[in-house]
Amino acid sequence: MRKIDLNNFQVATSGTARDINSRIVLNLVRKHQPMSRADLMRRSGLQRSTISVITEQLIAQRWLLEGEVGQSIRGRRPTHLHLNENRAGIFGINIQPVSTDIALANLSGKFLIKETIPTPHSSDTFVAQINSRIRTWMAQYPMTTYDGIGVSVPGRVDLPSERFIFAPNLGWQAGNLKDQLEKTTGLTVNIENAANACALSEFWFDKHPEGVRNLVVVTVSEGIGVGIILNGQLVRGTSGLAGEFGHVTINEDGPKCSCGNRGCWEVFASNSAAVRYYNESGSEKSVKTFGEILTLARQGNQRACQALERMAEYLGKGMAMLVTGLAPELIVMVGDVTQVWDMINPKVAGMVRQKSSTHPAVKIIASDSEAQPRLRGIIALVLQKHFGVPLVA
Repeated sequence: MRKIDLNNFQVATSGTARDINSRIVLNLVRKHQPMSRADLMRRSGLQRSTISVITEQLIAQRWLLEGEVGQSIRGRRPTHLHLNENRAGIFGINIQPVSTDIALANLSGKFLIKETIPTPHSSDTFVAQINSRIRTWMAQYPMTTYDGIGVSVPGRVDLPSERFIFAPNLGWQAGNLKDQLEKTTGLTVNIENAANACALSEFWFDKHPEGVRNLVVVTVSEGIGVGIILNGQLVRGTSGLAGEFGHVTINEDGPKCSCGNRGCWEVFASNSAAVRYYNESGSEKSVKTFGEILTLARQGNQRACQALERMAEYLGKGMAMLVTGLAPELIVMVGDVTQVWDMINPKVAGMVRQKSSTHPAVKIIASDSEAQPRLRGIIALVLQKHFGVPLVA
């Protein structure tokens, strides 16, 4: 149950209760469809009359559809309910320093269209390119109601204004991307940090064991981001800046970080760090991208494997910090490095056990890169205004 701040609250009205119950029903259908009204009664604990009123309202609003008739041992055969997946379309945008993913998804998070473009060097060019694609896609699906745009950025976002204020690896001037996109496209825009988007994706779309309410997502790319869900709630902190563990100093004598400090976790454990390790190893031929490291490692190149092992060592050390401080049940790693998870997992898990003896039972897994967690998570951010925050149920 979500805790109530008794120093800052609003009294619930009957309308509040109806809204909460509607979201509960909508989420249950989304997660367990197809469902009968009797199934909803059992799972929600709501009375038959309440379920009847809510489902009829959601059907009238086109959120739910009635489908096939189910089987019954005795009495009336139940009519199954489904989420109307095509009721609304949501645009998801995942901005990364090198490339940007753009997608149009339905209410279930299924991508209808997806494209990857090079990330422009300025936000003005970016907005113009995004608007052009959105207009084209809207013309392809003229009967769809468009519910908004979710944007994932590789940096921190000020919660009240939704301005990105800290994105050292992106190279853009901090600005009001939300207002620019809303003015140009005419759609509502929600902006969130990439790691938080991935955490939402894990909570919304992935099937973890029942009862997992405390999980941490570690995104590994040119930098490192951390998304945190504790007691079923996304942790944003003051002004939405919580989770910037990638810029915690672990060695003051380390290389300079893009944030201006020295020896941050990400300068030792990011993709860029692995490239640096390889090029400093004395190899005759240098590499420019992390993808080259992965290719060489799969071919059995010793220097590439050593660079990944060193990267994994520092990933484990940083994760040990998260385990000791947050005590999650689950850590999910997101990024290209998961393509060689079988190679790095023993080192990562070993360092976590060695450095965090207080919580050795935490489970560490790799996210499915094909699932596009950043994109799906930012789509979930938009969906929350209809479905509410999906608590474990």
